[in-house]
Amino acid sequence: MTRRPSPTTDAAPFGAAIRNRKIQMLLGLFVATTVAAGAALATQAAEPAITSRAQIEEIVRDYILEHPEILPQAMERLQAKRVGAVIDSKRGEIETPFAGAWEGAQNGDIVLVEFFDYACGYCRASLPDITRLVGEDKKVKVVYRELPILSEESNAAAHVSLLAAERNLYMPFHKALYAAGQVTRETILKAAASVGIDRKAAEAAIADKRYAAEIEKNVRLAQALGASGTPTFVVGGQVLGGAVGYDGLKKAVAEERAKAKPAT
Repeated sequence: MTRRPSPTTDAAPFGAAIRNRKIQMLLGLFVATTVAAGAALATQAAEPAITSRAQIEEIVRDYILEHPEILPQAMERLQAKRVGAVIDSKRGEIETPFAGAWEGAQNGDIVLVEFFDYACGYCRASLPDITRLVGEDKKVKVVYRELPILSEESNAAAHVSLLAAERNLYMPFHKALYAAGQVTRETILKAAASVGIDRKAAEAAIADKRYAAEIEKNVRLAQALGASGTPTFVVGGQVLGGAVGYDGLKKAVAEERAKAKPAT
């Protein structure tokens, strides 16, 4: 999974924001564990009363030292809850595409969202997996969100991609640019021309600041989700990092579809 931060956005450094959030989560986890442990012990009539914070912290510390394996488990559960809450609160922003930046079923029962960068090799490797999924699953909708965190060229590509979305040429441009190889200004302009976007319009899109707002929104959403690079996929209440492959995407879609089924 690609992890380098972007020099092309005014948002806070991508990696630093994620690290700060993880530190805050760890502190929150310790406090929550401390309070929960103290409350549980205080209710046990057979035990001496726990009357001070120092006593509670000592008990929790001793337990964690004896059972360190609970920390990764607790962090995973805490992260899943936090991410689920973020997705629920921002689902409209995450799943609503920019103009025509989507493929598959228009009103699909499951929405798969990809945060990606055209200069990301793992994103390129994921394209056949997504194409296969859309070809085999006629009920899934794929929404693409530009997250150009690698270079000026990937930022330029994202701008032209958003122009293509406005002209209902998104998927032809998306596939043409990936097929063009290394992302450069010339390959971007050639891919645009191959789908009917002339050079002048593509160059104007690269300079158009109105597309920056969409990209900055995607950066904020990715940070809120705890994404650490590209590609990052969102499927229902799940966040998948990296090129998880066709089987990984299919499994996530199936799991979310199963959750949505009414109980019998």
